[in-house]
Amino acid sequence: MPHYSGPLLTQPTADAIQATRKAGAEAWSGSLDLGRSNDVASLGADDWSWKGVRYPYPGKIKDRTIYYWDGDEFSPVSRFSGSLIKLVPTEWGAPTFEIDGIKMLPTSKESPVDDARRKVALVEPRGKMVLDTCGGLGYFAACCLEAGAGRIQSFEKNPDVLWLRTLNPWSPDPESAAAGGRLQLRHGDVSQLIVEVADASVDAVLHDPPRFGIAGELYSQVFYDQLARVIRRGGRMFHYTGSPNKLTSDRDVPREVARRLEKAGFKAELALDGVLAVRR
Repeated sequence: MPHYSGPLLTQPTADAIQATRKAGAEAWSGSLDLGRSNDVASLGADDWSWKGVRYPYPGKIKDRTIYYWDGDEFSPVSRFSGSLIKLVPTEWGAPTFEIDGIKMLPTSKESPVDDARRKVALVEPRGKMVLDTCGGLGYFAACCLEAGAGRIQSFEKNPDVLWLRTLNPWSPDPESAAAGGRLQLRHGDVSQLIVEVADASVDAVLHDPPRFGIAGELYSQVFYDQLARVIRRGGRMFHYTGSPNKLTSDRDVPREVARRLEKAGFKAELALDGVLAVRR
């Protein structure tokens, strides 16, 4: 799907544009792409323009919501098809997303892109073929491209997440010149499609599954055996687990994951908020 190139509004941005207009200024300077760049919008009495396109001033803009121009009005970047999924602004610029109100990326202490960059560095992707099992907004893939990965094979099961990616300027576009043909994004369930990945055909794996209670199959011994099959010996994998509360869940998910990966043929150790594993 082509990526959106129009303005993205948040409550602070919309308020700033309106305040500048009310102050009598004819131009506003700021970011209309969630902090990726700064530009100037021309302000008129009844509408405003950016990159040669005119837009009406938005109505009520809600907090914690991102709006895009759908051709008729500014609409929230959200969908409901069984679950409510939405793009959510952060103080860092790069947004996170929520499914039924559950935040899917850590953003309390740093940008989700910076968080992804630290985890990607653990698998040393430069020049490598990387398997990105659960693509999400594509921040792992973006950081792999930035770090010089040779090729990234990324899977994403949820079509609404793929739609969010087309509206998020921080999500990498597989068709862009920056990607250079190195990113292949496939809509599909990696727990089923991994059987199509050839033996020892990837150099590194980034595995960022939803929490165990939602996608237990992505924490199963069967799936870990498949990961061991497709990664070459010496290949590195980072497996995000988060840090579940053992006092309330009565489980130590990171250590359970490490034990299963050891059984599959990896050497595993806890790292950051997950497990770093090397194929033996």
